[in-house]
Order: sequence, then C-alpha cells, then structure tokens
Amino acid sequence: MSQSHQQPALSKCPGCEEPPVAGDLFCGACGYDLSAVPARPDDRPTMAITVPPAAPAAEAVRWPTAEETDSSDVPAPVVRPADVPGTDSGGRPLTGPDTPDTPDAESGRGAASPSGPVLTGGPDSAAARVRHDDRADPGGAEASGDFALAAPDPRAPEHAAALAAAPAPGAKVCVACRSGRVDADGYCENCGHAQPRERDHMEQELDAVAAVSDRGLRHHRNEDSFAVSSTALPDGSPAVVAIVCDGVSSASRPDEASAAAASAANEALLESLPRGTHPQQAMHEAIVAASEAVNALAQEPAGAREHDAHRHQNAPACTLVGAIMAGGLLIVGWVGDSRVYWVPEDRTQPTARLTEDDSWAAQMVAAGLMNEAEAYADERAHAITGWLGADAYELEPHTAAFKPDRPGLVVVCTDGLWNYAESAEEMAAAVPADAREQPLHAARALVGHALDGGGHDNVTVALLPFAVRPQGAGSACDTV
Repeated sequence: MSQSHQQPALSKCPGCEEPPVAGDLFCGACGYDLSAVPARPDDRPTMAITVPPAAPAAEAVRWPTAEETDSSDVPAPVVRPADVPGTDSGGRPLTGPDTPDTPDAESGRGAASPSGPVLTGGPDSAAARVRHDDRADPGGAEASGDFALAAPDPRAPEHAAALAAAPAPGAKVCVACRSGRVDADGYCENCGHAQPRERDHMEQELDAVAAVSDRGLRHHRNEDSFAVSSTALPDGSPAVVAIVCDGVSSASRPDEASAAAASAANEALLESLPRGTHPQQAMHEAIVAASEAVNALAQEPAGAREHDAHRHQNAPACTLVGAIMAGGLLIVGWVGDSRVYWVPEDRTQPTARLTEDDSWAAQMVAAGLMNEAEAYADERAHAITGWLGADAYELEPHTAAFKPDRPGLVVVCTDGLWNYAESAEEMAAAVPADAREQPLHAARALVGHALDGGGHDNVTVALLPFAVRPQGAGSACDTV
C-alpha cells in the first residue's frame, strides 16, 4: 500500500495529484472534493520537512507545527517517524548509526512505538518504496523478522523465539526457514514445513556396482530399498553383491519391510561368502534371513504402527531380488516380481531376462492359459503370488546360477523400472552404451527413463558390470 506526497490543497489534488483549476470545488481529473482535506491514517508517512536539531536523549522531542489540517480541523502530521531521531522495532537507528534513541513523547508515534509504522531512514516517503527496499536490503525488515508497515508484526515474537531456540550445531535444520529444528516426525517445529525424506532419492557406488533409488512422481514416499557391497572369497577373489527390495504398498509399513529385507540379506551374504559357502546356497540362505527380518516386523507392538494408521494392519511385506558375481559365476535369487536382466557388452548379442515373476500373469503364461502379451495386458497382471512377510502362503526362494562367456551388464531392478522397459530388448535399449564404464551414471539414466515415462511407482536399479578374463591353461573365469 502506497501513500502519495501531498502539497497544499490548492496546488495539487489530494486524490490524483493533478493541479486543479483555480476556483474549482472538485478536481476536473478525478472528481475529488477540493473543499476538504481527507483524514489520513496515523500510520502512513507524509511529506518530509527539515528535521530539527536532535534533542538530548533525556528530553522529549517536539514535533514541528503542522500547517495542514484534516477534515476535522485537526493539525495533520507532516513529518515521518524516520525524520525524528529514534530506533525502529528491530533496535536499529532510523536516521543513522550515531542517532540517539529518542522516542516521541507527545504523540506516541516515535519509530519504536508499537503503533507506528516500521520504516527505515531515507528521503523517500512512499510506502511501496520502503517495502521494496526492506526486501532487498539484508539489514532491513527481513533481517529483523518484521514486514514493512506492519505495526506491529504479529509474527515477530514467534520469529524471535525460534531464533533464540535455534538448533545446536549438527542438529537437523529445516530446509524451508533455515532456523527451526526438525522433530522426529519430519516437520519443522518453527514453520511446520514437512522435510524431504532421506529415502526419497538414494545413490551408492562401489568399484564394481552402483545403485540408485527414487520415490518416483506419484508415490508420497519411497518404499523401495537396496544394499550393495563387496567382499572376498576364501581364495581372495572378489565377490560383488546387489540386493533390491520393493515394499508391498497394500501392506503395513512397506518401507520398513524393504529396508529390513535388503539389510538382512546383505549381511547374511557378507557373512557366508567369505566362509566359502557356495554363492547359490548363500543366496538361498540370504533370502531366508530377509524373510525372517520382515516377519519380525509383524511381531512389534501396536504402537510401532501408529504412524501408518491409514493402512490396513496386515503384515509388512516386500519382494526381493539379488545378484552375486563371484568366481566367474552369476547367481540370482528372487521372491516376487522384481527382476534381473543380462545385457551383453556387444549389443548385437542376445539379451535375456534371468528371473521369472511370482505374479498372476506369469502363472497364466506358465499354465498355457494366455500368451505373455495377453497376460500382462490384464488388470490382474501385477498381482504377486510370492513375497516376504508373515502372511505369505509359503516361502519359496528362487535361485539360479549362470556362467557368462562374454562381458556384459547385470541389471537388478524393481517393476518401477521394468514397467517402462519390460522385454529384455527394451531394457537393453534403455541402458546407456557406456554403462559398464560408468555404472552410476547409467543407473541414474535408467531411473530417469522411468520418470520420463510417468514415474508411477518407486524406481530402484542396481548395475553390476561383469567381465570375463580370457581362459588360459589352468585359468578360470573371473569377475572384476
């Protein structure tokens, strides 16, 4: 809201500031009644005049006599609070750093008065200019927590309290107001802004494996999880592991289920592989360990489920798919409909899908009741028939062992990706050509492919570059 400078009534129209014609009772431009000067709210600045010498701090400041009167013949104020020595509501001098702090004792309109406007010093009296300057000036109203012309700013006490209770160094600070502490529920205690979850987008890269997970564009949280790691077999050769889990959205706490399963499977493999357990057996045991970890979530007290009360209180559940590269072998294991694809380095060679979905569509195809196109076009196609969870019919871990004879790339992913590249050929086409050299970059690109396609689900993918060394006398295939 702005206020125009006003001159004596006969020289300028108070309404439009156009010079009136002598003798007119009404402005010819805007029709303003020139016989009366309108009353002005006492919180608006008016024309500036020469500032009298500053009075000592102990004396009251005397306002200059006003020559104008309002419609009630009351002298109209013709000075601004900024023209009189004093401080604003933030404690800063109005007319300079050396100006004494002298409030107005007579009118109560000194700059520090709670009923007066909050203005910075300067020659301009237009309120619009003051507001603009306060936003642009780091030392203006924004720094004090006040809005220009807000008298008083009702948020100032809250703002001051928030700054006084600023989080200690190392504490989590709100990404919105940058001052409030974030509570355990993920909301700022100062402004109430919901904080982005750490799991909304996750990335990890090791020497021989990389993974990326993203919430997608439609889900309110990321219910996928992954774990990637590397270890050594008893003979010192490397073993690389990737586990990808997809929470079942219709179950309780699917995000916790996928995280528990991925962590448990990864830990089981890191324990069994160095002991010399065959990788395929180790994968089977890892899936069992993941299942037990998810089952344990269903046994937690009811209080642990209060944050998810909008969901049916059925057992937490998720799917799992994993891959191990060790001793020249590629081992895959799964329960559910997450998948593993093989993409050879030479794209002229055939690609392959190495897993079979635990889903309604896959059962229809296996039984010969539908072809693949018909089955996956059905609305029941993605209903899973196998998962990890206390309410699963029966745990049936699937494992398979392969010995590739050429270098390639292993793609481990949830249906959030393969829904946009379902066949092995489509997946190979989506994988960047330099994926084996830059697996993290390629994993990001594949997540982007799913997001560009609509991002209807959480998206998670892990990439494992597989290399085969030339066989010589007594040598064996190996991985890097």
